[in-house]
Amino acid sequence: MHTGFEEYVRARGDTLRRFAYLLCGDRHLGEDLVQEVLVKAYRRWSRIEADQPDAYLRTALVRSHVSWLRRLSNAERPATVSHDRPAAGDFTDRQADRDELWSRLTGLTRAQRAVLVLRYYEDLDDRQIGEILRCAPSTVRVHAARGLARLRHELNPVHSTISGATS
Repeated sequence: MHTGFEEYVRARGDTLRRFAYLLCGDRHLGEDLVQEVLVKAYRRWSRIEADQPDAYLRTALVRSHVSWLRRLSNAERPATVSHDRPAAGDFTDRQADRDELWSRLTGLTRAQRAVLVLRYYEDLDDRQIGEILRCAPSTVRVHAARGLARLRHELNPVHSTISGATS
């Protein structure tokens, strides 16, 4: 029925799944999120396609992810896994740092994670992020600041404790 929809999903499906993975921190939950949003979008595709489908679907993914109903239906949380650290200075060290950062992102609130993904992955400004999350740009900045502060603290707790003690 909607050949434009099928073409869009073939062309942009991988991008949508990557974006959802960044939001969820879990490949399978990200795929479920994309599927849920695409099912809803299919029903209104003629209107969506005429406007900006990328922006519409990105917004729908973020709102679905952050919504109260999704929070209730996805109460499972991945367990924290402790990894041994490889020798410094090589590819594996950089990969381990990257993996640790991604695992720490799962500890942020959904709104903080969404703001950081929209800011650093999608390169959106505070106003654009606020429109997607239906909040003020100042609220976006608060989520970003708190999320980054939490990441900094968790990635370097000794330094954060020393800094906090001296101020």
